Amino acid sequence: MLADVGVQIAPSTYYAACARPPSVRAVRDEELKKEIKRVYEENYSVYGAKKVWWAPGREGISVGRCRVERLMRVLGLVGAVRGKTVRTTVSDPDGVRAPDLVKRQFAAGAPNRLWVADFTYVATWAGTVYTAFVIDVFSRRIVGWKTSMSKETDLVLDAIDMGL
Repeated sequence: MLADVGVQIAPSTYYAACARPPSVRAVRDEELKKEIKRVYEENYSVYGAKKVWWAPGREGISVGRCRVERLMRVLGLVGAVRGKTVRTTVSDPDGVRAPDLVKRQFAAGAPNRLWVADFTYVATWAGTVYTAFVIDVFSRRIVGWKTSMSKETDLVLDAIDMGL
Protein backbone atom coordinates (compact mmCIF):
# COMPACT_ATOMS: atom_id res chain seq x y z
CA MET A 1 0.00 0.00 0.00
CA LEU A 2 2.67 2.52 0.98
CA ALA A 3 4.98 1.36 -1.82
CA ASP A 4 2.35 2.54 -4.35
CA VAL A 5 2.82 6.18 -3.35
CA GLY A 6 6.61 6.04 -3.32
CA VAL A 7 7.08 6.35 0.47
CA GLN A 8 9.95 4.28 1.76
CA ILE A 9 9.82 3.08 5.35
CA ALA A 10 11.50 0.29 7.19
CA PRO A 11 9.50 -2.97 7.32
CA SER A 12 9.75 -2.97 11.10
CA THR A 13 8.02 0.44 11.21
CA TYR A 14 5.19 -0.85 9.04
CA TYR A 15 4.64 -3.99 11.13
CA ALA A 16 4.87 -1.99 14.36
CA ALA A 17 2.13 0.33 13.10
CA CYS A 18 -0.05 -2.64 12.14
CA ALA A 19 0.42 -4.28 15.56
CA ARG A 20 -0.15 -1.08 17.54
CA PRO A 21 -3.48 -1.01 19.40
CA PRO A 22 -6.00 1.68 18.40
CA SER A 23 -5.59 5.04 20.10
CA VAL A 24 -7.88 6.24 22.89
CA ARG A 25 -9.43 8.71 20.44
CA ALA A 26 -10.13 5.99 17.86
CA VAL A 27 -11.76 3.78 20.49
CA ARG A 28 -13.91 6.66 21.77
CA ASP A 29 -14.84 7.60 18.19
CA GLU A 30 -16.16 4.08 17.57
CA GLU A 31 -18.30 4.29 20.72
CA LEU A 32 -19.59 7.73 19.72
CA LYS A 33 -20.36 6.60 16.17
CA LYS A 34 -22.81 4.03 17.55
CA GLU A 35 -24.41 6.68 19.78
CA ILE A 36 -24.63 9.23 16.97
CA LYS A 37 -26.17 6.70 14.60
CA ARG A 38 -28.71 5.69 17.25
CA VAL A 39 -29.76 9.29 17.92
CA TYR A 40 -29.91 10.05 14.19
CA GLU A 41 -32.10 7.03 13.40
CA GLU A 42 -34.37 7.52 16.45
CA ASN A 43 -35.20 10.97 15.09
CA TYR A 44 -36.26 9.84 11.62
CA SER A 45 -32.84 10.62 10.07
CA VAL A 46 -33.56 14.35 9.96
CA TYR A 47 -31.39 15.68 12.80
CA GLY A 48 -28.34 17.70 11.86
CA ALA A 49 -25.09 17.86 13.81
CA LYS A 50 -26.37 20.48 16.26
CA LYS A 51 -29.39 18.46 17.38
CA VAL A 52 -27.46 15.20 17.37
CA TRP A 53 -24.89 16.93 19.60
CA TRP A 54 -27.60 18.11 22.04
CA ALA A 55 -29.14 14.65 22.49
CA PRO A 56 -26.11 12.87 24.05
CA GLY A 57 -25.52 15.95 26.21
CA ARG A 58 -29.02 15.59 27.65
CA GLU A 59 -28.22 11.95 28.40
CA GLY A 60 -25.03 12.91 30.24
CA ILE A 61 -22.60 11.93 27.47
CA SER A 62 -19.96 14.62 27.06
CA VAL A 63 -18.88 15.19 23.46
CA GLY A 64 -17.81 18.23 21.45
CA ARG A 65 -19.98 19.57 18.65
CA CYS A 66 -17.14 19.58 16.13
CA ARG A 67 -16.45 15.93 16.96
CA VAL A 68 -20.09 15.07 16.27
CA GLU A 69 -19.84 16.98 12.96
CA ARG A 70 -16.68 15.08 11.99
CA LEU A 71 -18.13 11.67 12.89
CA MET A 72 -21.39 12.42 11.07
CA ARG A 73 -19.34 13.24 7.97
CA VAL A 74 -17.44 9.96 8.33
CA LEU A 75 -20.72 8.07 8.70
CA GLY A 76 -22.31 9.95 5.78
CA LEU A 77 -25.16 11.29 7.92
CA VAL A 78 -26.75 14.56 6.84
CA GLY A 79 -29.66 16.37 8.44
CA ALA A 80 -32.76 17.45 6.56
CA VAL A 81 -32.53 20.82 4.80
CA ARG A 82 -35.57 23.03 5.06
CA GLY A 83 -36.86 25.10 2.19
CA LYS A 84 -36.00 24.89 -1.44
CA THR A 85 -32.74 25.92 -3.00
CA VAL A 86 -32.65 29.10 -5.04
CA ARG A 87 -31.05 28.91 -8.44
CA THR A 88 -29.81 32.32 -9.53
CA THR A 89 -28.23 31.32 -12.83
CA VAL A 90 -28.94 28.63 -15.35
CA SER A 91 -26.08 28.48 -17.82
CA ASP A 92 -26.70 27.62 -21.44
CA PRO A 93 -24.09 25.09 -22.59
CA ASP A 94 -24.43 26.35 -26.17
CA GLY A 95 -24.38 30.02 -25.19
CA VAL A 96 -21.50 32.35 -25.95
CA ARG A 97 -19.86 33.92 -22.92
CA ALA A 98 -19.43 37.67 -22.83
CA PRO A 99 -15.79 38.74 -23.21
CA ASP A 100 -13.85 39.77 -20.11
CA LEU A 101 -13.34 43.44 -20.98
CA VAL A 102 -11.28 44.24 -17.86
CA LYS A 103 -9.12 41.09 -18.11
CA ARG A 104 -9.58 40.37 -14.36
CA GLN A 105 -7.80 43.66 -13.47
CA PHE A 106 -10.15 45.19 -10.92
CA ALA A 107 -8.28 48.45 -10.40
CA ALA A 108 -9.18 51.90 -11.64
CA GLY A 109 -7.08 55.08 -11.73
CA ALA A 110 -9.99 57.46 -11.14
CA PRO A 111 -13.67 57.41 -10.17
CA ASN A 112 -16.27 56.30 -12.72
CA ARG A 113 -13.74 54.56 -14.99
CA LEU A 114 -14.70 51.00 -14.08
CA TRP A 115 -17.92 49.67 -12.63
CA VAL A 116 -18.72 46.07 -11.78
CA ALA A 117 -22.17 44.59 -11.22
CA ASP A 118 -23.50 41.55 -9.42
CA PHE A 119 -26.70 40.29 -7.90
CA THR A 120 -27.62 38.09 -4.98
CA TYR A 121 -30.68 36.93 -3.10
CA VAL A 122 -32.02 36.98 0.44
CA ALA A 123 -34.70 34.64 1.79
CA THR A 124 -37.45 36.56 3.60
CA TRP A 125 -40.82 35.60 5.07
CA ALA A 126 -42.49 37.07 1.99
CA GLY A 127 -40.31 35.04 -0.37
CA THR A 128 -36.96 35.37 -2.08
CA VAL A 129 -35.81 38.93 -2.75
CA TYR A 130 -33.13 39.56 -5.35
CA THR A 131 -30.74 42.50 -5.12
CA ALA A 132 -28.55 43.82 -7.93
CA PHE A 133 -25.82 46.34 -7.27
CA VAL A 134 -23.23 48.27 -9.24
CA ILE A 135 -19.92 49.18 -7.58
CA ASP A 136 -17.41 51.83 -8.64
CA VAL A 137 -14.10 49.96 -8.51
CA PHE A 138 -12.03 53.04 -7.62
CA SER A 139 -14.01 54.17 -4.56
CA ARG A 140 -15.57 50.76 -3.73
CA ARG A 141 -18.91 52.52 -3.34
CA ILE A 142 -22.24 51.21 -4.49
CA VAL A 143 -23.38 53.63 -7.20
CA GLY A 144 -26.60 51.85 -8.10
CA TRP A 145 -28.82 49.14 -6.71
CA LYS A 146 -32.24 47.59 -7.17
CA THR A 147 -34.29 44.96 -5.38
CA SER A 148 -37.04 42.84 -6.86
CA MET A 149 -39.04 39.69 -6.25
CA SER A 150 -37.99 38.39 -9.70
CA LYS A 151 -34.57 37.84 -11.21
CA GLU A 152 -35.17 39.23 -14.65
CA THR A 153 -32.68 41.20 -16.75
CA ASP A 154 -34.41 44.49 -15.89
CA LEU A 155 -33.23 44.07 -12.29
CA VAL A 156 -29.57 44.54 -13.21
CA LEU A 157 -30.29 47.11 -15.93
CA ASP A 158 -32.23 49.28 -13.45
CA ALA A 159 -29.27 49.16 -11.05
CA ILE A 160 -26.97 50.34 -13.86
CA ASP A 161 -29.45 53.10 -14.79
CA MET A 162 -29.46 54.26 -11.15
CA GLY A 163 -25.67 54.49 -11.25
CA LEU A 164 -25.80 56.54 -14.44
